[in-house]
Amino acid sequence: MTDKAVFSQSTVDDFVVPVCHDFVEILYQDAEILLINKPSGLLSLSGKNPANWDSVHYRLVNGQEGVTAAFSDAKLIHRLDLGTSGVMVVGLNPCAVKNLNQQFQARTIKKQYIAMLEGHVTLDQGQIVAPIAKDKVLFPRVKICNSSGKNAQTTYNVLKRLEKPARTLVQYTPITGRTHQLRIHSQIFGHPIIGCDLYQSETSQQKGSRLLLHASDIVFSHPVSAQQIHGHSDCPF
Repeated sequence: MTDKAVFSQSTVDDFVVPVCHDFVEILYQDAEILLINKPSGLLSLSGKNPANWDSVHYRLVNGQEGVTAAFSDAKLIHRLDLGTSGVMVVGLNPCAVKNLNQQFQARTIKKQYIAMLEGHVTLDQGQIVAPIAKDKVLFPRVKICNSSGKNAQTTYNVLKRLEKPARTLVQYTPITGRTHQLRIHSQIFGHPIIGCDLYQSETSQQKGSRLLLHASDIVFSHPVSAQQIHGHSDCPF
């Protein structure tokens, strides 16, 4: 997979994304929602470039090879960057979509991610607080900016420290949901996510074959029953 394959959704309009041969896995389904496992290297939504038609949404609406079911009214409630893998919730009708969108806006939906970072993180747990703003000069990147940035908070827990090369597996819990939040918070924290093309350190020797960021868990209220739903996807790295 090329470095371009880990760009975010908004950077893929000028080139053709490499073919993703991995399936979108259905983790759970009922009449209202799907929980799916997105593979790394697949767009969440189809790109503007006609060659970039393949995406999570396209496959759900039209069916994917080897899977007979199609969900013609499926709507993505949130997105994951091209290189990010993991669990996503999908609405299957307008009422479910509206309810889930309201939960996201109210910040009652909780998400957790697993990331492999460069170097050894010193503390076992902590919080990164750094406001994020659009970077008009280096679009589609974002930047840390105290004057124009929006509040952004991420908590972390160290899961494992590895050697040769030095790296740290962490669990991230984003308190806010800014674009590229985990990626730029990792960089400003001094431990970029391995395989991150946009926010890698200049001296990095750990390129990675993919962005080592995985959406492992999502917790929300079912849009009809109000029962708490916990979606989980095992980390592949």
